[in-house]
Amino acid sequence: MKLLLIQPPIQDFYDTEVRLQPLGLCMLKAVLKKHVPSVEVIVKDYHQGHGRKTIPLPLELSYLKEYYALADSSPFSSFHQYCHFGATFEALAKDVLKEKPDLVGISSLFTSYYREALDCAREIKKRAPVPILIGGSHVSAFPMSILRDPSVDFIIRGEGERPLVDFVRALLAGAPLNHVPNLGFKRDGELLLNATGEPYPFHALPVADFSDLPKERYLYQGKPLCFVTATRGCPHRCSFCSVHATFGKKFQKRSPENIFLEIRQRYGEGYRVLDFEDDNLSFHGEDFKRLLKLIVADFKGADLHLLAMNGISHLSLDREILQLMRLAGFSHLNIALVSSSEEVLKRLHRPHTLASFLEVVAHAQALGFKITSYQILGLPYETLDDMIQTLTILARLPVLIGVSVFYLTPGCPLAKEFPELNEADMFKARSPAMALETENFARDDIHTLFITARIMNFLKGIHVDGQKLSLQEALHIAEHQGERQNLGCEILRKLFEERTLYAATRHGFKPVHRFKPDLFFRVWQRTGYVVSQHGGCIEFFG
Repeated sequence: MKLLLIQPPIQDFYDTEVRLQPLGLCMLKAVLKKHVPSVEVIVKDYHQGHGRKTIPLPLELSYLKEYYALADSSPFSSFHQYCHFGATFEALAKDVLKEKPDLVGISSLFTSYYREALDCAREIKKRAPVPILIGGSHVSAFPMSILRDPSVDFIIRGEGERPLVDFVRALLAGAPLNHVPNLGFKRDGELLLNATGEPYPFHALPVADFSDLPKERYLYQGKPLCFVTATRGCPHRCSFCSVHATFGKKFQKRSPENIFLEIRQRYGEGYRVLDFEDDNLSFHGEDFKRLLKLIVADFKGADLHLLAMNGISHLSLDREILQLMRLAGFSHLNIALVSSSEEVLKRLHRPHTLASFLEVVAHAQALGFKITSYQILGLPYETLDDMIQTLTILARLPVLIGVSVFYLTPGCPLAKEFPELNEADMFKARSPAMALETENFARDDIHTLFITARIMNFLKGIHVDGQKLSLQEALHIAEHQGERQNLGCEILRKLFEERTLYAATRHGFKPVHRFKPDLFFRVWQRTGYVVSQHGGCIEFFG
């Protein structure tokens, strides 16, 4: 049997340059190699390394035209073109069939991209009757909606390793499928969902098999990058998160020694950047410290860079862990404040506090970390004043502000408070969609605060070297730091003089019409100053 596992292309306003390695598919390949070695498994990534193409804006997102109307080359731009990132569906299907697979598995991780997974299945089915299986987080949340598609033969919910092994064994033996856990299938036109079963223990899984993926395709600052996971799931129950829809309520871990052996293996394979994709990497503090000490002892002076781009919980960090992280090879710290409102955090069932966040930022800055902190704009329980308060706090800290716009994640507890999601709602489950408006805030408000955060980050990026400067002094410095910085200074001066934000287009400056100057200046007055990542201060007044 030959099984082809596919990471599909995506369609959106933007794409990330990193964090695209299909870790889950490579773990499935490894577990099949271990348990069913007679099966040939090939992983194909049709997302990364296949270019991009501008495509028409989908009808469901047509309301965004006036928000993303201008091709803006300024530092404050948001989005503009809607693109297809990756191979075309037709090229993908033709390439798949050249492999002559007996079974095709397609990953559907994010609800916003479920259509792309189905489009892959349809194009393949047009050309050959090969059986198609789809799995991933979206399938776990909406299994029947995917299984119902005529191009889909099978689905797997939840953790996929054991169900896929049992499914492949059943196919090879010609055995009935009704005992395969987590499987969905069709019989005489009827859609059937088997009961979920106990997954393989996370610590017993083999490490991911990246052998089908060219190392030069996945780079970070020019160096080969691969993903590592030390844990699976999350012990917290934040109501906006859907991780439990896939991994259940268990929070599993690997031993520090087991993880360390994988790190040594990856280094031997030529990887120099390892990104921990955990949802809560540092929760088991003593285990994490043990791992970091092993890395420090073995890799001292080595060319090894460690990341946790999925974020790391500030609730489980302290000065000792941060010191060890720096020694082990972490230089960046991604932490999420989400909101500074205690009431909002309480309603979201998020155990993190502003006090713990501020303490970690202070320790991390003293240790020389480059810190990015994340805020979610447009949470259902927030007022506009709540969002401004959070943005103000982050502006005054030595962090870059990472802003994302809230969208309802299918399968999360919060979704139960809303009407059942239809297909259009699922499609709009993405940050650029700015899909949610409430009595407390409108889309224009969210759009304005998003751009305001970019303006704050522009100021934070001015090299002021720990000094305290006026805004005019800082802009004078920025004007000599490059063409784009000079452009940003010119637009900011126009904003202050004319109370209008301009986009820099090929046809000159054009007003950004949905930007609300009054809201911007409300934030500006309240903030008063920004602090750069290096501790410099830019005062707005005086």
